[in-house]
Amino acid sequence: MTAGLPVPAPSPRRTLAAIAPVAWEHPADRAALQTLRAIPGLDELVRRVMSFLGERGVRQLFTADSVRVNERQRPRLHALYMEVLETLDWPERPDLFVTQTPFVNAMAVGFEKPFIVVHTGALGILDEPQQRVLLGHEVGHVMSGHSTYSTLALLFLSFGFNAIPGLGLIALPIQLALLEWYRKAEFSADRAGLLASQDPIQAMRMFLLFAGGKGDATETNLDEFLAQAQEYESDSGAIDLLFKLLNVSGRTHPFNTVRAAELQRWIQAGGYDAIINGEYARRGAPNERPLTDDYADAAGYYGEKMKGMMNQVADAARRATDTMNNVFRDEDE
Repeated sequence: MTAGLPVPAPSPRRTLAAIAPVAWEHPADRAALQTLRAIPGLDELVRRVMSFLGERGVRQLFTADSVRVNERQRPRLHALYMEVLETLDWPERPDLFVTQTPFVNAMAVGFEKPFIVVHTGALGILDEPQQRVLLGHEVGHVMSGHSTYSTLALLFLSFGFNAIPGLGLIALPIQLALLEWYRKAEFSADRAGLLASQDPIQAMRMFLLFAGGKGDATETNLDEFLAQAQEYESDSGAIDLLFKLLNVSGRTHPFNTVRAAELQRWIQAGGYDAIINGEYARRGAPNERPLTDDYADAAGYYGEKMKGMMNQVADAARRATDTMNNVFRDEDE
């Protein structure tokens, strides 16, 4: 058993009756989404995109050249999908498509009636337990209402700023805010994937396989991967932090080591166990988590990261000053 991870819930998995998405949503995700919605011009952007493509236009792209999953088409994947929906107690069944592409990915897209697309590249490297995590991840996106803004982000990345006539450079700050939110939304959906699976080992293995490709337990070592994740996070010198910011700035997803470390922190903080034990917000409850709490937690999340960055910058500046003083002292001597 991998150190620090709880034992998987006994089969069958616990149904999380009427669970509200707020139960698993990362505070930085919720706060970033509210900040995104407050950007002037965003509502107009959403309106133009929806009028330009429409729900039907987005869906048609995948209906034309993908495989829609049901009990007669990829029945094993369909059965797994139905298990995930039951575990998360989600009464709707968003359409599920499999599309032929070597890219290891999946996505929840659409506006009014979102649907899920899984790439064959992902199915090719994931066994059934990790596929359950992946499907839970995407259902989590749908339940959290992420698909409208994630679809916008994907359109910008695929077609550029000029995809929607008349937007021009006003889309640039929106794109940057979209990508920042998108990365934080992945942390939320990773938690949903774990809750759908209720197997922390397999949730972590998904990140390992996403990062390094197909490999069974004799060829891939989860403990080594988690140690690697810890090593990446501990590389916090000023230059390291700069490279991290530059490397991730144009991405929709955080790095897989970062996702593993973030999910492990949530598990170790007790968030996962609390939900499995029935301590979570229900849909329709009158007192769901106030947004002010999310802003406070998000401020703490970003604040700790910024504090660490500034401490490293200050330390680097101090070392540079000491070095220069030593150089001048040597010359004087």
